[in-house]
Amino acid sequence: MSVIYVLLSISVCVAIVFFAAFIFTVRSGQYDDSYTPSVRMLFEDELVDTTDKNNNQNKSQTE
Repeated sequence: MSVIYVLLSISVCVAIVFFAAFIFTVRSGQYDDSYTPSVRMLFEDELVDTTDKNNNQNKSQTE
């Protein structure tokens, strides 16, 4: 029965260490994304379908 208490206390200590490391990395700004906002303007928001424009231009030219 004492082995369960030892394993439980060790696992709680390890969990606290990992949680503290996570909080430290979040506060230090490691997960901040500084690259994506600078290249966001290079990508289009929506794909433009050019087949409708070509069909409409061809119809207006034939009429």
